[in-house]
Amino acid sequence: MAAGPGALPVPLLVAAAREALGPGSGPGRRRRLPAARALHAAGEVLAVAAGLKPALLWDCGAAGPAELRRYLGRLREAGLAPGRLHVLGMGGSALVLRPGPARGRLRAVLGSRPAPLVEVSAGRPRGPALCAPAEARPVLGHLAALLGHLRDAEAAGSEPVTASEVAPGDWNLCTVAGVLLGYPAVYTFAEGAENCLALTPLRVFTARASCPRIKDGFRVQIYSFSVPESLCPELRDVLDAWCRELKEAFSAQTDFVDLCISSEVVSLPAVAL
Repeated sequence: MAAGPGALPVPLLVAAAREALGPGSGPGRRRRLPAARALHAAGEVLAVAAGLKPALLWDCGAAGPAELRRYLGRLREAGLAPGRLHVLGMGGSALVLRPGPARGRLRAVLGSRPAPLVEVSAGRPRGPALCAPAEARPVLGHLAALLGHLRDAEAAGSEPVTASEVAPGDWNLCTVAGVLLGYPAVYTFAEGAENCLALTPLRVFTARASCPRIKDGFRVQIYSFSVPESLCPELRDVLDAWCRELKEAFSAQTDFVDLCISSEVVSLPAVAL
């Protein structure tokens, strides 16, 4: 099918993502990223650029901050992301974000709209539970440090695509990344410990939308996160606020259509965080 108005060059999107992927397992060989995954990666970047989420966690192979920066530069050349983008290296992971919205998200969590933290360390006799304010204090310190880092990084560079590396120290990267990714509630647990989510009923929320700029009918997963089903009544207000704000952001952009927000309850033998 033909792409929609303002269409993006699909071959360029696929080639750019494949070039950003690191070498494969064999000597001198490179893994070939499937075209569908390459297009979805472009769609995820576009969702950040369109303001539908503050950041995305890059999971396409072994690309590091330098490769990602080149990749984002090529997407900008193709007209996908005209605004400023930043690659944040953090503890071996890389996130793609828009500096302004990402800092706004951190300021909100540190201010009047804290994201509830769900304690899921293994061995909890009663399973997952919401953290008390005192338990959340160390995480807030880590988020404040990250906010300062992003502020300094934005002030230090004027290029359309910038990059920086933050030293996470004793941060719980799962928790910090969850906040930056825009999840309404975020898991936390003792560093290096297992979690207690195995066989625990979890409500998984998913948001998808079509991106006619890439291809008619091409759907992109914008969000996917879970919360323990047992805590949904306590988290109802923040979940409703997340849903409402996503719909408002969706109505303010023109790159995506047909937003669908759904949820289902699953129980898994193991849950990696």
